Amino acid sequence: MSFVLSEEQLSIQKTARDFARERLNVAAFRRLRDARDAQGFERGVWSELGELGLGAVHLPEAWGGAGLGYAELGLVLQELGRNLAATPLFGSTVLAAAVLREASASQPGLAALGERLAAGEQLVALAHEERPRFAPYAVNTRLERTPSGLKLSGEKALVVEGHVADQLLVVARSSGAMGDRDGLSLVLVDATSAGVTRTRLETVDSRGYARIAFSDVALSEDALLGKLGEGAALLDPALDRATIALCAEMLGGALEVFERTVQYLKERQQFGVAIGSFQALQHRAAQLFCELELSKSIVMEALSAVDEGRADVPLLASVAKARLSDTFLLAASEGIQMHGGVGVTDEYDIGLFYKRARVCELLFGDAAYHRARFATLSGF
Repeated sequence: MSFVLSEEQLSIQKTARDFARERLNVAAFRRLRDARDAQGFERGVWSELGELGLGAVHLPEAWGGAGLGYAELGLVLQELGRNLAATPLFGSTVLAAAVLREASASQPGLAALGERLAAGEQLVALAHEERPRFAPYAVNTRLERTPSGLKLSGEKALVVEGHVADQLLVVARSSGAMGDRDGLSLVLVDATSAGVTRTRLETVDSRGYARIAFSDVALSEDALLGKLGEGAALLDPALDRATIALCAEMLGGALEVFERTVQYLKERQQFGVAIGSFQALQHRAAQLFCELELSKSIVMEALSAVDEGRADVPLLASVAKARLSDTFLLAASEGIQMHGGVGVTDEYDIGLFYKRARVCELLFGDAAYHRARFATLSGF
C-alpha cells in the first residue's frame, strides 16, 4: 500500500493542525486543568470542531459525516494528540460511534442518534470496564428481563467521558459467568435515568472519566442493541477500531515529544556548545527516531486495514497498541531525560505528555495484554 497522503488528506491534516494549534493547544489544556473545569473541555470549541467536520470525517454521510475513513480520522487524531487536545471526540465520535455503527446495520432507528452524535449535539459514552486492568469480558453488571421490559444493575469503574455523556452504551451480562464472551448484551441508557449515579474521576493526565452505578434501572426492550446475549459481536470490532484510533493519537503525542526534544537539544548550551552535539544524546535521539518510524508504519497500516475491511484488523490492533504503548512512553521518558531535571517540572510540557502516555498505555490493554492477545489470535 502507499503511505503517500492524497490532496484531500493533506487538506484535512492541515485543517486539523491549524485548528488544534490555535484552539486546542497545550496552553488551553493547562487552563482547563488549572481551573479544575468540571466538564474538562470547552463547549464552544467543541462546537467549532463539529462545524469543521473534523470529528465526523469517518462517519457515514447518512449521519452527516464526511463518509471518509479511519485513515483520515487518524490524521485528525494525530494532530489532537500533538496538542494534548481536551475534547470528547474520542469517547463519543470514535469509541461510542464504533459500537453504534456496528449495531445500526440491523437497527436503522439508531441513525437519528448517529446524526446527533456526528454533529456534536449529543455525547455518547461506552460504559464497559469494571476492573483496574483491561479485561473485555470481565463484566458483572447484570441485565435481566422483567414483565415490563429490562432491568440493569451494576457498576462501571472507568467510563471515558462518562461524566459529560448524554447517553450511555452499557455492556451488561444477561447470561453466563464473568469472563465469558457469550452472554454479553448492549443497552442504550439515558444518563439522567432514575437509578443512574455518576461520580466524576480524574486520572493522572487530568482527563475526565466517570464511575457509574446502575441500581435497578428500568429499560424498555427498545434499549437493547442487537440480540440479547450476543453483544460481543458488536463490542469486539468496535474495540479494535477504537484501539487503532487511540494509537493514532498516541503517535501524534510521541512525534510531538520527539520534535520538542530535538529542538531543545539544539538550543540548550552546556560547556559552550549545544547539548545536541554530545554523541550519547545523538544516539538516543536516533534510536527514538527509528522507533517512531516503525510505529508510524504500523498505525497507518492498521488504519488502512479498518478502511479495507480486512480480516487481520484484530491482529493489527494488538500489534499497534503493543508498539505504541511502548513507543509513546519511551518518547516521553527520553524527552524528560534529555531535558534534564527540569523535564519533570510543570513549567515544561514534556511531563504532561508523559502523564498522557501512562494513561494511554493502559487504555484498552497495555503492551503485555496485546502481545498475549496477538499470540492467541495467531494460534499460539
